[in-house]
Amino acid sequence: MQYQNTLEFVIQMDSNDPLKNFRDKFYIPIINKKQCIYFVGNSLGLQPKTTQDYIYNELENWANYGVEAHFHAKTSWVDYHDIFIEPLSKIVGCLPHEIVVMNHLTVNLHLLLTTFYRPTKERYKIICEAKAFPSDQYALESQVKLHELEPDDTIIEVAPREGEYNIRTEDILDTIDKHKNELTLVLFDGINYYTGKVFDMKTITEAAHNAGAYCGFDLAHAAGNIELHMHDWDVDFACWCSYKYLNSGPGNIAGAYIHERFVSDASMPRMAGWWGYDKESRFKMTKNFKPIPTAEGWQLSNSPIISMAAHKASLDIFEEAEMGNLLKKSKLLTGYLLFILDKINASAAKKTMEVITPINEDDRGCQVSILMLQNGKEVFNALKKHGVLSDWREPDVIRVAPVPLYNSFEDVYQFGQILKHLI
Repeated sequence: MQYQNTLEFVIQMDSNDPLKNFRDKFYIPIINKKQCIYFVGNSLGLQPKTTQDYIYNELENWANYGVEAHFHAKTSWVDYHDIFIEPLSKIVGCLPHEIVVMNHLTVNLHLLLTTFYRPTKERYKIICEAKAFPSDQYALESQVKLHELEPDDTIIEVAPREGEYNIRTEDILDTIDKHKNELTLVLFDGINYYTGKVFDMKTITEAAHNAGAYCGFDLAHAAGNIELHMHDWDVDFACWCSYKYLNSGPGNIAGAYIHERFVSDASMPRMAGWWGYDKESRFKMTKNFKPIPTAEGWQLSNSPIISMAAHKASLDIFEEAEMGNLLKKSKLLTGYLLFILDKINASAAKKTMEVITPINEDDRGCQVSILMLQNGKEVFNALKKHGVLSDWREPDVIRVAPVPLYNSFEDVYQFGQILKHLI
């Protein structure tokens, strides 16, 4: 693609975009009496215009049927979570019976760690990325302490090399090999939240398995953003939220994936609840847990229908747009953003910023992280005053994410014009 830094170019690109009408399916926040440039879908996705109707439908079911809506609503509440299996299996890249929608991200991570972190005297170590998202760090630390182990002796962090921002795959593999005799779990983010780097999940999983360890991923920044193949990559487990690229509302329902080799194994250790109990005999209310032989066997409680209605509104849009189309546009949009940033740097009297997100399109998703070399916080604050919503990460990074469902090439161009002016 031969990008051009002109308004004519972006108008033509947007005119030819097969996904151009999807922007109209979302509410765009207003700043200075006009639609803002919304580049924080990596933090909170925009609200689909249908969300209110989807939620209202379930409120109507509640009003009209009461408890009977569990069985007599158009989509019965007792099976409501089943409607997410097909669309999410396409987004995450797995088999339908390997997915369950439940809880929140860190709750699901703890539930999965209960199953997959089973330290012994010989094998007890965990390998993860240095400076992973704090919630993951806290989850690992607390799980280790629950097993009466010391985090500093148990959790091995892989960091970027001196002077670099992204962790090299070969350093992850070397660390796995170094600790292979004591290793029981490898857990990484699918995408590093700070730099936007996509980890080589297939290669990391293979190395973990060769070392005799389980391998899992936090897909918070990956689900709905990049191409995923959890099943084919042989990943043991994963979890994600739905409020970033999946546009399902702040703090909304999350999901989990568990490879099929585990889901029908009733002996797998887990925290149990009645909604994970065998469906045919669930309402007999008997003792002795009998798990559903799918990922649903990890459920604890019945579905939060109102939250799930918002999730369905967004996933229906994903089904209409199709993930392949979104991925194609995403690479073009982010590629254009990198082109614009490079032009700004080239025209400046001195370098004022550095992109720390990998340039290779297979190593990144929507997000571009910009290391500000001077006046970063001032530039970030000024962007908002000029109608650009971006994201600040201490100490000096502005994160921007052009999302293919609702961002345009003109968004990227106008952002570049504003940023150049501010710098």
